[in-house]
Amino acid sequence: MLLEVKDIHVHYGKIEALKGISVEVNEGEIVTLIGANGAGKTTTLKTISGLRGLTSGSIVFDGKDISRMPGHKRVVAGLGQAPEGRGVFPGMTVHDNLLMGAYTRSGSFSAELAEAYELFPRLAERRNQAAGTMSGGEQQMLAIGRALMAKPKVLLLDEPSMGLAPLMVQQIFSIIEEINRRGTTVLLVEQNAQQALKLAHRAYVLETGKVVKSAPAADLLNDPDVQAAYLGGGLGHDAPEEPAVSQERAVPEERSGAPEA
Repeated sequence: MLLEVKDIHVHYGKIEALKGISVEVNEGEIVTLIGANGAGKTTTLKTISGLRGLTSGSIVFDGKDISRMPGHKRVVAGLGQAPEGRGVFPGMTVHDNLLMGAYTRSGSFSAELAEAYELFPRLAERRNQAAGTMSGGEQQMLAIGRALMAKPKVLLLDEPSMGLAPLMVQQIFSIIEEINRRGTTVLLVEQNAQQALKLAHRAYVLETGKVVKSAPAADLLNDPDVQAAYLGGGLGHDAPEEPAVSQERAVPEERSGAPEA
């Protein structure tokens, strides 16, 4: 088990945002969290990366309890995040934004720069352009590329398709699949439930700070309750509350139906 989130509770003041979330991510997987706005998806990622403190529960990463570890040390340990809203440095160039992703590292990271430009040719074309002048899709590429500069073992992606045109969404998901194919484990938060479930190995459905379903992503893609709440009826609807399903699952050798650019 590469990442294990065990019964975490998180509060915003007196409001309990997470009410005992448990998530497991095995090495080599793409795991996705889906759910309506306010379900706790982003809070879960922020808690894993150290941006939110735990009230109770634990987070074990690569065999070590990191529940109280500062966020910058989690980056060094191998957790990288591309946050919701991209969070690029608008006045800095593309190249300098990428370099900021390697601030915790020493020595040469020319190989990581070369890989970022290979994965995202558009960034290479705009390497001297101010990040704030780029399109939303280009900024999303930059946010992911910057996170990869830290050489993460697990890449946390928060709403990578938000606000993007359909063709750009397809491209971003294809790149995520390629990143995973190259050896990086991915934990994905995504409101585009259909695309996320097609891409992922396993998935969790969150509602009001709790996991209500857990299964292989292909099973949830065909689940009538998930279809009604998140695929056919839109993400603004609530799925029926059900107990989490616990199963032992192996990472499949291949995934069908993954989007292509």
